[in-house]
Amino acid sequence: MVSVEDRTETLDDSTLIGHSLGDPERFAALFDRHADEIHRYAARRLGAELADDVTGEVFLLAFRGRARYDRSLPDARPWLYGIATKVVSQHRRAERRRTAAMARVGAERPGGFDERSAACATAEQLQPRLAKALTRLSAGERDLLLLVAWADLTYEDAARALGVPVGTVRSRLHRLRVKVRRALGGIDPFAEEPQHG
Repeated sequence: MVSVEDRTETLDDSTLIGHSLGDPERFAALFDRHADEIHRYAARRLGAELADDVTGEVFLLAFRGRARYDRSLPDARPWLYGIATKVVSQHRRAERRRTAAMARVGAERPGGFDERSAACATAEQLQPRLAKALTRLSAGERDLLLLVAWADLTYEDAARALGVPVGTVRSRLHRLRVKVRRALGGIDPFAEEPQHG
């Protein structure tokens, strides 16, 4: 006999949300599926101290708004990231303080350097400069860039999360990458492969 839990694992997000309208406890499966990812995103944006609160708030808002979810979309991640972006915006001061602190931190970290790869070392050296570049972006620009770079959303999913057309995402992201690349002396930290010369 197949348990409800086993069946839940094979359901897409949209179906889970639909089931939760009649059986609210079924929404817990959506939380189990995506909470860790939303928590990591919140921690990167605001720090570990606020990530638990933000994650809880995101899923509370999602639960309350689940009847309005567009159930033609099987993946709820863009919707959840859209909610997360709005919740993060309520904590902008904390994000600005965290980003400014990262910009001041030196590239070297104590201990264990020999165990790190060259790519990790390069990323660590870029962190303060990247954080400084991020502080120069508007809140909306930072939201878009980090949804694509950190949350790994496609352009279409980022557009859905932010409620803008995909063409707007493409053009804004192109301009943002140019700005950040210029601030980092030609290095694109968001490129899939390092760009040369």
